[in-house]
Amino acid sequence: MVHITYFVHGTTTDNEQGLATGWLPGELSEKGRTQAEELGQQIARRHFDVVIASDLQRAIDTARTAFKGHEVTTDFRLREANYGDNNGKPTKLFKAHMEDFIDTPFPNGESYRDVEVRLRSLCDDLRQKYDNKRVALVAHQGPQLALDVIITGKSWPQAIAEDWRNTHAYQDGWDYTLA
Repeated sequence: MVHITYFVHGTTTDNEQGLATGWLPGELSEKGRTQAEELGQQIARRHFDVVIASDLQRAIDTARTAFKGHEVTTDFRLREANYGDNNGKPTKLFKAHMEDFIDTPFPNGESYRDVEVRLRSLCDDLRQKYDNKRVALVAHQGPQLALDVIITGKSWPQAIAEDWRNTHAYQDGWDYTLA
């Protein structure tokens, strides 16, 4: 059993402009840097055996700021969904229709099922390497939705509909138990 706490990266300059960063590196905004520092204060008393971040810059910067004193490793499987032609484009172009990309890839990108495949592979590795350990993951929306599908058994439409981002119900980590 692996105890996972999932953290999302801080606000980016793209987020503030209504853009979907996707596979672009992204840069934390001033607000995002403050969020990462505050997250570090909020979780300071919590123990994690390992911290793994997406290999995209915004997640790396968030993890290194929030988890000072921890070694932060990166894993490409925690990348955001590749929005393809929509990387860096306004979120209003497609975020309201995310269900359309569950099985159908974004133009020149990937589908949410592709993200799920990546996360299933990561979960398999976590089971093998970190049994009875506490793992912090720092990443993006797509991988978190995939964990909701993989671990909690939600369908993709349900995970998308119940995503905390719809109600702005941010919290300092979401706990998952990987059996």
